[in-house]
Amino acid sequence: MLPIINMEETGCNIVRLREDAGLSVRDLQDIFGFATPQAIYKWQRGLTMPTIDNLVVLSMTFRVPIERILVVDQVS
Repeated sequence: MLPIINMEETGCNIVRLREDAGLSVRDLQDIFGFATPQAIYKWQRGLTMPTIDNLVVLSMTFRVPIERILVVDQVS
């Protein structure tokens, strides 16, 4: 069985963890220094994944291990 990241569920985790941290999308945009919030909205919808570097920043911002952000399914 191979692990595969469930992008939609990972996006849901990002929304939940952001809200639990009391942060808005704009707050994350400022933390990352993004000119627009589009990348964050795409992460939250499961359309794209954050880079490894951005996952580390999310992990530190939310104060959770990366494993709590990513949802990994097993596929045969």
